[in-house]
Amino acid sequence: MNKPTINIGVLAHVDAGKTTLTEHFLYNSGAIRTLGSVDKGSTSTDSLDIEKERGISIKAAATSFDWKNTKINLIDTPGHVDFSSEVERALCVVDAVILLVSAVEGVQAHTLNIWDSLKELQIPTFIFINKIDRQGADTESVIKQLETDLKAKPVVLYASENDGLPNANIVSVFNPINEVNEPDSEIDEVREKTIEHLLDFEEELLESFLNSEVITDERYLKSIRKLTIDTKITPIYTGIAKNNIGVTELLDGLIAFCPTSKINKTKDLSAYVFKLEHHKVFGMMAHVKVFSGELSSKITVYNHTQQLETKINQTKQLSETKYVDNIILSAGDIGVITGVLGTKAGDVLGSPDGIPILPQLHIPVLTVEVIPENNADYNDLAKALEQLDREDPSLNFKWFRAEKELQLLLMGQMQIEILSHVLKERFDIVATFTEPQVVYKETISKKAEGYIRYWMPKPCWAIMTFLIEPAPLNSGINYSSIVSQNDVHIKYQNEIERTIPKALAQGILGWEVTDVKITLIKGEDHNIHSRPGDFNLATPMGIMQGLKKGGTHLLEPILSFEIKANEALLGKVASELSTRRATFDTPKFTGDVFSLKGKIPVATSLDFSIKLNTISSGKLRLRLQFYGYDACPKNQGAIRDYKGVNPLDEAQWILHRRGAYKADERVI
Repeated sequence: MNKPTINIGVLAHVDAGKTTLTEHFLYNSGAIRTLGSVDKGSTSTDSLDIEKERGISIKAAATSFDWKNTKINLIDTPGHVDFSSEVERALCVVDAVILLVSAVEGVQAHTLNIWDSLKELQIPTFIFINKIDRQGADTESVIKQLETDLKAKPVVLYASENDGLPNANIVSVFNPINEVNEPDSEIDEVREKTIEHLLDFEEELLESFLNSEVITDERYLKSIRKLTIDTKITPIYTGIAKNNIGVTELLDGLIAFCPTSKINKTKDLSAYVFKLEHHKVFGMMAHVKVFSGELSSKITVYNHTQQLETKINQTKQLSETKYVDNIILSAGDIGVITGVLGTKAGDVLGSPDGIPILPQLHIPVLTVEVIPENNADYNDLAKALEQLDREDPSLNFKWFRAEKELQLLLMGQMQIEILSHVLKERFDIVATFTEPQVVYKETISKKAEGYIRYWMPKPCWAIMTFLIEPAPLNSGINYSSIVSQNDVHIKYQNEIERTIPKALAQGILGWEVTDVKITLIKGEDHNIHSRPGDFNLATPMGIMQGLKKGGTHLLEPILSFEIKANEALLGKVASELSTRRATFDTPKFTGDVFSLKGKIPVATSLDFSIKLNTISSGKLRLRLQFYGYDACPKNQGAIRDYKGVNPLDEAQWILHRRGAYKADERVI
């Protein structure tokens, strides 16, 4: 009989102790015989050389172990905000999450962003307050932060004692075995607050409480399980991961209060690729979760995202720290498949039904050009970046062959360091990166029509008129057609719709075009001369004609921010914000601490956190989140040249697309 399975994600702000906790899970379960160390680079889940050198997780790492007759698949995720895409994909496959919070630093900026996504996806979440022995640890204050900053309903299962001291330890708040707790006023206070949160959601429990009935701890624990699964409450555990304090208690809590993996009994395949990695022996490995149906070796599956069929070579599944080959992966399982050509991280295999929508913790708003130190490595560098883009599609790699430019989108400076290392270690290529530039977008300034008649040299025929109108900010692209299928056949109309996003990849100012409403208002095909490729070729010409007539203007990325600091710093902070084109609300005060919310352009915020840390000597909390795009003031922003053959140069565009003019660039 198959064991119950729970898929758990371990998340936190950087340096909260995720990998150390994971290592102790493996050790306590018997999956490993020797404890690894983050400092020594010997942990089981940090497999990349640079992870071992830097002591940070860069890639999500999956591992597996058994605990009390339950199989736990664990995904240890990166804590640094620059690697948020790894966390996003992991959130699509977990049944529950352990969120680590330091007892000293408390709720940090990235923790808030993670929490928002957990609430949006309604993922049951356990919080482990780690490092209770460190100087300055204050578990009580952290729990208050969870209530005020996260709006969580903390239910403490294991409280801490002797915070900040070498003899710090944990004590059970509930004891269902003998129903006896040692008298302790502090623990009684924690228990009382915890029970209050349970009574807020359980009417039967509240009624028994008000009637002065005896409520056993066992009954409270049953209530905690139900409310945890319903994401009404958040179980809180405390401990010291590196000293193995609180670790087995947390494991027991996962078994007691976690939902087991949901089983969709539909026979149709539905699976999600949450990670792609290169293995020295197995080649390209796709880590997947099966939501319904089955995956097995040597079968052909349909990649819904890439719209192609691909054959699985082998299926594998982790058993402790080793792979078992040729396992049938069923609904609820996490495993590995090899040989799936053309697959990217984030792809859906089979049907997308039931697969959570990918949350966005952080949007890449910086672009860099990657330049090989040795020109002879140019083609190899391009191929390496293509591979890295498959593993992390948020890089959005673009290869402009005519200009010999290799461009990536990035989250921040840390990614540049990591990519440089990976290119050297894995591909033996030394590359440099240009200074990160802000990613602007553009939109049409006024309503205009774009007309194109592509009918020479025959055989070809595609005549179209597009109405292009401004749309609300951050609304994206809206396309529709009012042209009869008698005038333009449905297969040609489908080709037009498919081509629209690619036609908007670069606009008049050289940036991606967004926030537009495009309507095909007139069109004509030909019974003999028209082909789908004619409409694919002609659509970008018509779109660019409309954008040229209407004119376009830049949009710049905007971040929302929240700053918390001592009121003595308010003047300096406000002065700094005013020099950066920031807008902000009236500050709110809690005691001698102010909270300030507002918005700031990415262009003026690149060194914002460094500057604020300098002003406050590090005693300030800054939370930044992507907000959206807004109109860029005149004389601000950057205009780029069009990369490749511009559809406005219609003669050259047609020659190029028909193969007569061999422009050295990718085709649409």
